Amino acid sequence: MISLFKKKENTSFENNFIKVDIHSHLLPGIDDGCKNIEESITCIRNLKEKGYQKLIVTPHVISGFYENTPQIITDKLQEVRNAVAHHGIDIQIEAAAEYYLDEYFISLIDSEERLLTFGKNYVLIELGFYNEPVQLASTVFALLSNGYKPVLAHPERYLYIYNQFDKVKEWIEKGLLMQINLLSLLGYYSPAAQQFSERLIEEEMVSFVGTDAHNPKHLEALSQIYNNKYFLKLAESKLLNNTLI
Repeated sequence: MISLFKKKENTSFENNFIKVDIHSHLLPGIDDGCKNIEESITCIRNLKEKGYQKLIVTPHVISGFYENTPQIITDKLQEVRNAVAHHGIDIQIEAAAEYYLDEYFISLIDSEERLLTFGKNYVLIELGFYNEPVQLASTVFALLSNGYKPVLAHPERYLYIYNQFDKVKEWIEKGLLMQINLLSLLGYYSPAAQQFSERLIEEEMVSFVGTDAHNPKHLEALSQIYNNKYFLKLAESKLLNNTLI
């Protein structure tokens, strides 16, 4: 017998179990992310539609390129919050930073200026894509000694660890948490990055995921993630994103 009632299909967004994004570049005009407030609002509205309840934006801090200070970031955060309220978008927005591991960042760790963190003193750091920094281990130790919990942004994008997966295990044993980009699971950056991120999930090494959204194009691509096999596998993992609500 043919049913007269068509079964309602779940939209892909309904599979999004992640309520908090901890990595994005949505503050306008201060790094390589959103160019203006209109683009920021477009991205934030898109994330709200995808089911996110809280966004922790993380502008780059890179000496000589994006020399963002806590004051610059706080001022831009308030501008975005005001615009979000004006547009009636019901979502929480906080700010931390994505610190590039360079001499300037190392100097900040022991200084009186507190790093911009999220949650329980988590601090997001990134490395160069082509060469492992020799001071990584000592920097992680310094962060931990100062009460920070270091989180490594997108390890699947660092080319020098593709053939030495055990290095990731060493980093985790030393106290470094792993954050992968969701777009990596779609092969957005490269097939190698996709395979590496899948293996990190298989090995249960992922503590956080992030959109790393810089613009509406990234979020348009992200719409394809919610039926992805490895994304759904994350729902059964010890992911920490939703502990930050």
